[in-house]
Amino acid sequence: MFCAYILSCSVSMVSSAVSNSFRDCSHFFYMQTPPAGIRGTSPKKICQKFADKLRYATLYDSSRRLPLYSAYIFKKSDGKRRADTPWMYEPQVEKAEESGIHLKNCVKNTQAILDDYTNAIQYERGTLNPDEHQNEPDDKASTYTLTNVVPMVPDFNDRIWTKQQHIVRKRLNNYCRGTAYVVTGITKSGTMIRRENMNRIAVPDYLWSAYCCVDYDHNTPYTERYKFPSFAHYALNGDENNEVVETSVPKLREFLRKSFVNQNFQIFVGDCKPQPSMRTYQTK
Repeated sequence: MFCAYILSCSVSMVSSAVSNSFRDCSHFFYMQTPPAGIRGTSPKKICQKFADKLRYATLYDSSRRLPLYSAYIFKKSDGKRRADTPWMYEPQVEKAEESGIHLKNCVKNTQAILDDYTNAIQYERGTLNPDEHQNEPDDKASTYTLTNVVPMVPDFNDRIWTKQQHIVRKRLNNYCRGTAYVVTGITKSGTMIRRENMNRIAVPDYLWSAYCCVDYDHNTPYTERYKFPSFAHYALNGDENNEVVETSVPKLREFLRKSFVNQNFQIFVGDCKPQPSMRTYQTK
């Protein structure tokens, strides 16, 4: 549900729940269990809500004004993007009063605003939960909130990361038969976008993503079958050496544990290895 005030010609506000837990939106996580071991300064847990319906979950670092990850359920789609959606703020991050300029000033204390990107020509807005991984118009629209956005190098976003999102979409479209849980996150670096002589937004060093689909087509060709029930990828957010590395969820965890997350880091319970009672077999 959009709130009543428009802060600029292209930005609205979205209504979401910010709390100390993901209790209200735990169904977006495999086994209703959020990732563990993510480093952040008092991160805020956001149940992203749009048009009176919960759409996905985001862990947000308000001190660096960027999401640490967004978790969502993949919806089979044709990959078309929704181009008519305005960018939205999340007023609940600051628990601000809905009152014009006062709200905008409060919002910018804890999250990015469009003005931060105006002169940062070396970066563009990239979504962690991309609209092409959603199907219904409102699900797509809900991804256009700045609490789901991180600064990406344009060439990396347009040529590398978006291509990988297409690959994952096609794979899950074709071979996932049940629910596909996706978590897409970042690793933080010391680089910041500055505006008015102030550090405004942290720029991710790496982006990473992993999916979990325990109910999949066991007749999938081997070139794709070994990428189930789970698989992952990561890449450097830069102009060079930015090729996507596809890997298993355990190997992604090992890579991130080197310096970016705590040693108890976990994306999916049991690395998305289904229990015997959850396995799906093809009948002859």
